[in-house]
Amino acid sequence: MQELDQKKTIELLNAIMEFELAGVVRYTHYSLMVTGPNRIPIVAFFKAQAAESLLHAQQAGEILTGLDGHPTLRITPMEESFKHSVKNILEESLNHEKKALEMYKTLLETVANASIYLEEFARTMIGQEELHNLELRKMLRDFS
Repeated sequence: MQELDQKKTIELLNAIMEFELAGVVRYTHYSLMVTGPNRIPIVAFFKAQAAESLLHAQQAGEILTGLDGHPTLRITPMEESFKHSVKNILEESLNHEKKALEMYKTLLETVANASIYLEEFARTMIGQEELHNLELRKMLRDFS
């Protein structure tokens, strides 16, 4: 096995924390903005996404501090489109999830052959983000 690039891993985990914490805000906002006859299940979906984003941020932070890193107090900047149709919100969510997927893939590339635990963490997160991408694409199907 190769040596873990601890500095780069800590930087990536902090970036993931910032992104996941932004997801908490994003998905909470979306849950408040949904209107229409399908509001209840979509709100429940976004609330679950917000809770999962918080869990992911906490998991990244636990690993980060285990590597002697210092967890960030920042969140990734977010843009407000002010478009709150269900279609717009789902499209923005899909874009967010695609970015999350790329971040976890970058983490996997960084820790590959250096840490089995971190590889497995990254792979698990990639799997979850891929599932979110699939779900959002399915939710968007009726809008195309």
